[in-house]
Amino acid sequence: MATQESYDAALAQAIHESQLSLMKKRGPITGHGDADFDAMWDILRLALREIHEKNASKLSFEQLYRASYKIVLKKQGDRLYDKVKEFEEAWFGEEVMTAIGKLITSNLVNIALGAVAGTTANERRLLGEEFLKGLKASWEDHITVMNMTTDVLMYMDRVYCADNRKASIFTTSMGLFRDHILRHRFSRQASDSNLITFDILNAVILDQVGMEREGDVINRHLIRSCIYMLEGLYETDEESENEKLYLTTFEIEFIKASRTFYQKECESLLREADASSWLRQTNKRLDEEEDRCQTTISPLTTAKIARVVEQEMISNHLTEFLAMEGSGIKAMIENDRYEDLGRLYKLISRVDPTKEPLKDALQKRVGELGSEINKTISSTDFSAVPAAEEGEAAEGADKSKAPKQTQTQKQTLAAIKWVDEVLQLKDKFDKMWKTCLEEDLILQTALTKSFSDFINLFQRCSEYVSLFIDDNLKRGIKGKTEAEIDVVLDKATTLIRYIQDKDMFERYYKKHLARRLLHGKSESADVEKQMITRMKQEIGNAFTTKLEGMFKDMSMSEELTSGYRNHIRNLGDADRKAIDLGINVLTTNHWPMESMGGGNARDENGRQSCNWPSEVTTLQDSFKAFYLKDRNGRTLSWLGYLGNADIRCVFPKVPGKEGVLGKERRHEISVPTYGMVILLLFNDLADGESLSFEEIQERTNIPTQDLTRQLHSLAVHPKCKVLLKSPQSSNCQPGDKFSFNTKFTSKAVKIKAPVVSGINKVEGEEERKDTEDRNDEHRGNVIDTVIVRIMKARKQLAHQMLFSEVITQLSQRFKPDLGMMKRRIESLIEREYLERVEDASTPTYRYLA
Repeated sequence: MATQESYDAALAQAIHESQLSLMKKRGPITGHGDADFDAMWDILRLALREIHEKNASKLSFEQLYRASYKIVLKKQGDRLYDKVKEFEEAWFGEEVMTAIGKLITSNLVNIALGAVAGTTANERRLLGEEFLKGLKASWEDHITVMNMTTDVLMYMDRVYCADNRKASIFTTSMGLFRDHILRHRFSRQASDSNLITFDILNAVILDQVGMEREGDVINRHLIRSCIYMLEGLYETDEESENEKLYLTTFEIEFIKASRTFYQKECESLLREADASSWLRQTNKRLDEEEDRCQTTISPLTTAKIARVVEQEMISNHLTEFLAMEGSGIKAMIENDRYEDLGRLYKLISRVDPTKEPLKDALQKRVGELGSEINKTISSTDFSAVPAAEEGEAAEGADKSKAPKQTQTQKQTLAAIKWVDEVLQLKDKFDKMWKTCLEEDLILQTALTKSFSDFINLFQRCSEYVSLFIDDNLKRGIKGKTEAEIDVVLDKATTLIRYIQDKDMFERYYKKHLARRLLHGKSESADVEKQMITRMKQEIGNAFTTKLEGMFKDMSMSEELTSGYRNHIRNLGDADRKAIDLGINVLTTNHWPMESMGGGNARDENGRQSCNWPSEVTTLQDSFKAFYLKDRNGRTLSWLGYLGNADIRCVFPKVPGKEGVLGKERRHEISVPTYGMVILLLFNDLADGESLSFEEIQERTNIPTQDLTRQLHSLAVHPKCKVLLKSPQSSNCQPGDKFSFNTKFTSKAVKIKAPVVSGINKVEGEEERKDTEDRNDEHRGNVIDTVIVRIMKARKQLAHQMLFSEVITQLSQRFKPDLGMMKRRIESLIEREYLERVEDASTPTYRYLA
């Protein structure tokens, strides 16, 4: 420990330098041996006593310095060194320990032995403070005395101690204080024969700290002074930093006592408190211990005591607190207890950098809540809906009244609700992640995996996400600001990111987008394109190429329609001008033709066949000639199951009737293309004549399913009943007869017939199976392509390596089925793209050029 040099020390140094100069001139000083030493020592001994008795003001430090100087100069520094040690030892025994011993009462000894029964906390506090004050005073007196003594014996330290590699007298006196005061053994009673001053000091300080932990007020400064004493003393005179008495004697006991205290406190919290109380108390204790180390104990112990609290209050019982009913992690999440979750995150981060317990708890809860959402939607009945009911759900129904929701509408709304609930759950955990979890990347990854897992456990996730996007792009974004639209698109993109079978999602999205575009249901083309751009960034160009092609077709169709109309006007053909034609020319590879309706009847080329009326045929030939004029080599196939037509219908006055029926009525009816073909048949019928279901089908060649749907819209639905059906029933089937309804009336001049095919709804089981079969067929082709590409590059590859590379390349689109991969390899072998390597030690394939 560094000495505190006083003015007297500076004076002694000046005298020393003066004496050195005299020696050079006069030569060495001679003396009379022991007589001189005794005389000089007597002077020093009396002076040391005066210094210890605090009467140093009358001493001449110049005289004392000369005395010690003469002794060392006569080569008797060792005797002086020993005499000073003997003096200090005697002083400790006669004076210091006598005073300290008076403070060590039987009650104080009982505290050291752990027996505190019968004494109050206040009594123990006062008793301990009195002892600490006495020990502190002895230590401070010793420091003061030894600083003055060091000044007197400065020459001995600089010459004798340095030459003989002995500790300075100050350092030696510190060791004497340690050995004769702090390690003094008491032997007044048999019960305390093994006690030393250290034991009592430790016990008193620990008792004081324990009282503070219980809420009492203690003298922090007094304890800090005693701790400072222990920090300044060492196990040996070498004064190694790792051998401070504070570290070797007190800190060990402090950590041990603290561990016992926090073990008991945590067990008490488990029995009597809830998780929220545990979090607050643990935070409080950590703050208290940090403050205690800065103000009362020592900063050296800050990290160690923190680890004790962390282990006993957090690590050892974390699982029990997280699982507490009504207050654990489940309740925190359910009730949005963000403060508790924030505390929990910080505490767990202290003990586990991977946050494994919190990560597992969050993942488990996300899985549970997600399973509940899936279970709720799975209980919805998605059985086939009768045609009559579908007709009521179709577009064109009277919007003046709010009709009861049909089964189809309920199914679709339930699907959208599933997505909304998933998004609400995602928003809940996103808010929690930002507010409480400090946007921790480890937890974000865990939450993302949990959401992806439970979403993909639901087989219809791809379809429902696409329906959700469809609903928003049709009407959900109406009236919203750009910022609000961005939020919707961000949520949709997030859901797409979670879906593993992105090829299935692509199939549904193409189907729903096609219907939005062809039926003019999209709220904003710009937003549609923004969505595609986001999907391109998220999934890749391969996913969006066909979607972009669909938009390109729609844009080119507008130009074609405009060009054709100008062409007709320039011809001046009155007959052709009577029909205003709007065309959508669709590229076969871009549009999901098989998913857009049209029944099951198809010709050899896979196109829907229909017997068109002469008026339409003439128009088709005219447009075909216009289109192919600049586009040689292309083929146009007319799709009757798509598109619509506005027909002007004239209903004659009914003889003998008055009012509305007594006069001619004109209406403009918007019907699907097939509906137009059907209605035009009745232009050639005489009044009172009818056509049977079979006759209509024979003349039009419309598939049965589409014909049934169209006749239901025109002959059964009350809002557009322009045909009469016999017999009257809610179903249209073979054997029924249909005639023109001359008594049809409507308040509206323009009437829109129901269009079921334009509604994007949840697929029935048969539709779902058909979609999956088509997707599996497509997957098989994709797997073939990937296998051939890999084998062409590698030439020869082991079975496991081939499977691994195929899975890696396809993981961004879907998770390939191993059974399907094996079947595709067998197929490629049969088609002579691959062959097996017969002499290979493991199954291996070779590419055949």
